Amino acid sequence: MVQRIGGPRRKTRHKLKKPTRRKGKISLTEFFKELKIGQKVILKAEPAYQKSLYHGRFHGNVGEIVGKKGKCYYVKINDKGKLKKLIVHPIHLKVV
Repeated sequence: MVQRIGGPRRKTRHKLKKPTRRKGKISLTEFFKELKIGQKVILKAEPAYQKSLYHGRFHGNVGEIVGKKGKCYYVKINDKGKLKKLIVHPIHLKVV
């Protein structure tokens, strides 16, 4: 058997890098923001907070909020013709 090399954050040096002016503490308003079901959002990772982070291949996709699970949200996206449902923390979501 061939073993896979690396994990889900492999080769994401530039994708998950913050611009210099955005570095520092996370905004509490962004962390605790409330979103409504049916709202369109962009998946944009916050590298300083790794919990409930989606896989890197979905970075930049537009999705729709379809539900809530604890502090996180269910986001429905279209991945090359297949509908997928991700569980994402609101700090990684930007409203369109």
